[in-house]
Amino acid sequence: MAPVDETVCHNLDLASRREWLETNGIGGFASSTITGLNTRRYHGLLVAATKPPVGRMVLLSKIEEALVIDGRRVELSCNRYPGVVHPHGYLHLKEFRRDPFPVFVYDAEVFILEKSVFMIHGENSTVVQYELRVPKNVRPTMCALELRPLIAFRDYHSTTHENGALNPLLEIEAGSVKVAPYQGLPPLRLAHTPGDVRGTGDWYRNFEYTIELERGLDYREDLFNPFVLRFDLNHNPRPTVVASVEGRSVESVEVARADEIQRRKKVLTAAPLKDPFVKELVEAADQFVVQRGKGSTVIAGYHWFADWGRDTMITLPGLTLVTGRPEAAKGILLEFATHVDRGMLPNRFPDAGETPEYNTVDATLWYFEAVRALVAYTEDYDFVRTKLYSVLADIIAWHERGTRYGIRVDGDGLLMAGEPGVQLTWMDAKVGDWVVTPRQGKPVEIQALWYNALRVMEDLAHHFGHDSDGSHYKELADRVRNAFSNLFWNESTGCLYDVVNSEVRDGSIRPNQIFTVSLHHKMLSPEKARSVVQAVEQHLLTPYGLRSLAPGDQQYRGRFEGGPFSRDSAYHQGTVWPWLMGPFITAYLEVNGRSAEARKRAEGWLAELRHYLENEGLGQIPEVFDGDAPQRPGGCLAQAWSVAEVLRALVEDVYSTAPAPARARATG
Repeated sequence: MAPVDETVCHNLDLASRREWLETNGIGGFASSTITGLNTRRYHGLLVAATKPPVGRMVLLSKIEEALVIDGRRVELSCNRYPGVVHPHGYLHLKEFRRDPFPVFVYDAEVFILEKSVFMIHGENSTVVQYELRVPKNVRPTMCALELRPLIAFRDYHSTTHENGALNPLLEIEAGSVKVAPYQGLPPLRLAHTPGDVRGTGDWYRNFEYTIELERGLDYREDLFNPFVLRFDLNHNPRPTVVASVEGRSVESVEVARADEIQRRKKVLTAAPLKDPFVKELVEAADQFVVQRGKGSTVIAGYHWFADWGRDTMITLPGLTLVTGRPEAAKGILLEFATHVDRGMLPNRFPDAGETPEYNTVDATLWYFEAVRALVAYTEDYDFVRTKLYSVLADIIAWHERGTRYGIRVDGDGLLMAGEPGVQLTWMDAKVGDWVVTPRQGKPVEIQALWYNALRVMEDLAHHFGHDSDGSHYKELADRVRNAFSNLFWNESTGCLYDVVNSEVRDGSIRPNQIFTVSLHHKMLSPEKARSVVQAVEQHLLTPYGLRSLAPGDQQYRGRFEGGPFSRDSAYHQGTVWPWLMGPFITAYLEVNGRSAEARKRAEGWLAELRHYLENEGLGQIPEVFDGDAPQRPGGCLAQAWSVAEVLRALVEDVYSTAPAPARARATG
């Protein structure tokens, strides 16, 4: 990935749209723009996961930095206040790169200051290292680095404001300062190399976060500066600060840095191909796989998502199996198996760690596809037999007799789902009591997933010698296939209805139908499958993914922008989703015989996403893009299924001349 040079760094508008992300493997992160100007309430140098992987809190928002050269101050920071940007440190930023951590290179008069930021894996610890470079022909001069930590100590969904409840007292020891501003919150320890510490106790008021303003949310914040750190760079040109909840010392930093570099090299070594695009996606994928208890899970998106059942199961093949991490896949499947309740996987685990929510119909069905992919990659049937099979069988039984929210098998074998006021599919936007895309009845992708799950169970049952169970699953699957095509085929559009509910058939052209062709077990004839792919390509395909609704529909919204109501009402009404490029490419190659010409065309469809990842995305792919050109990014800056599905399709389909293990084709 090429460095970001001065042409971008010195353009505040461009630079403030480029956001870097560091993660710690337990849900915590550090993130900001390349200029250090925080544009989101989620930006911070230490956003700690206090109840891994959730309970995230912005403890250290940022550090104000200045070089003092013979008494002259060179400000390196950048903030937006009402009506003004101050200071203009971005004008000294000559380069940003990921090497492998975020690295910032500042040009200050005749000196070069290089800063790097990384998080220690498995810890709520962020390390900030500086190095002063002095040209050989420059005479000795007094040079110091002054740092002013700005703390927030609040939930990452909120903002903080000046208040009298804050305790300004510090615990200053040799090489560290402990800050504990509020009772009940974890103290923050800032360890540092030798330097002078001076207590301050100042509030910095009215920081403005422009992206939160655009999103119609609280966008102003006050931050507290408890002390100033000053380093004499003439005596120590490489000062270090460690912001940590764990009490990490400076002395252990170099070992931790070397360990993290080695860990990341190991992740890349497991990449299935040496292709640069694949390696960049593998590196991006690593940021989403985190610990939950003794097991593993997936952060659905940074900054604000936790681990969602649906996202986790959809991403499992791309994040873990394609990347050569089958043990992580097993850990994820086991962890979610412990939370199955009444035949349903959790939709999400709330941030505060409360009881999981079970308002989803598709997460549970994606679980079967994840298990199938695991077996296809590893052939570890024994793991599935001993750890998962009984859970899978119980899930099917619950769906047959009925579970929450009207989820049950109908008389024709198809799966019913939904109640008024409840959103159960991945198109789950809700504004107050208004479900934007209710999809109550028989959604098309739910039938595809249900059929796929039954065929997976049929195969597993026969493999384990449970032939009577296998025959039962086969009978159910046959009924689904026989009922599906006639009920869902829309002759007028040459594709599938999106939802069938009694006599009402929703002819909206949406991407959900692509799963009838992309999933391993499929119900459609080759002719109808080809027609579905053609319709999706014609109406929904963009350079960044599939639109969630065809532009010709009267409900189509081409811009994902504005406040919560505006954004939620556009979320699945035309907004482009990069993750859908994965199943679309799989389906396209499926109906076009995986020819060299078809694979070349599919590779071309990924060109814009690759360019975004390598440039504006700084190594990540966002949640969504606008439906209309120019297709601006929106939502989370880094989304797990955007990365996972692009990676999976790239490796299994585009770069493979034969079906990859997890996608060996079957027609049922």
